[in-house]
Amino acid sequence: MTKGNETTITPELYAYMLAHNPPLDPVQRQLVDTTYARFPDHAGMVSAEEQAPLLAFLVRLVGARHVVEVGTFTGFSALAMAQALPADGTLIACDISEEWTAYGREAWEKAGVADRIDLRIAPALDTLRAMPAEPHIHFAYLDADKGGYIAYWEELVPRMRQGGLIAVDNVLFHGGVTDPHATGSTAAIKEFNDHAAADARMDSVLLTIADGLTLARKK
Repeated sequence: MTKGNETTITPELYAYMLAHNPPLDPVQRQLVDTTYARFPDHAGMVSAEEQAPLLAFLVRLVGARHVVEVGTFTGFSALAMAQALPADGTLIACDISEEWTAYGREAWEKAGVADRIDLRIAPALDTLRAMPAEPHIHFAYLDADKGGYIAYWEELVPRMRQGGLIAVDNVLFHGGVTDPHATGSTAAIKEFNDHAAADARMDSVLLTIADGLTLARKK
C-alpha cells in the first residue's frame, strides 16, 4: 500500500488551518458558541468549524439553487449553505427537534437568510419521500442518525440532478470504522461506506476532513 504524506494535525496546525480559511462571521460564531453553551452534551453534533466555509464553497462550486440537508441540529451548517445560495435559492432542512432548531431559526433571521430555508420538522425519510421524484436537487448534506444513512442516500440519489453533489459527514466515525468488530452506529457507517463506494450511479471520494467526509457526484 502506498501511503501519502503523513501530517499529524496538532492543535497548532489546526489553528493555522483555520486562520487560512474564511473565518466564521459573527452570526455563525455566536451560533457555535451558543450551541456549546446550551447543549454541552450534544455539541459534538455541530459540524466542525472548517466545514462551514467548505460547504459554502461547494454550494457555490456546483451553482446550487436547490439544497437539502438531512440533520440540522442547531442550524450551523444550514446557515453556511444558505448564505452561499443565490437570493432565490432554497434549502430544505430536515430535523425532528423543535428545541434544537429554534436556535437555528434565530440565527437564520439574524443573518438575513431565513427566507431561503424551509425547515421541516418530521422524520427525514417522510420529508424526502414527499419530494418530487425527478432529479432536481443540486446539493445535499447528510449528517443525521447514522443508522439511517443508507435509506437517506437511496432517497437522495435518484433526486440529484446530473453533476449534483452529496456531502456525507462522520464517515470515519472517530476512527471506529477500522474495527472489524464494530457495532451500533460505527457498524452502520461501515456499511454505508461500502454501499456508497459501490454505487455505480455516483463518483465518490472519502476524505479525512474533520470526522471524515464523503463527496459523491451524480454521474
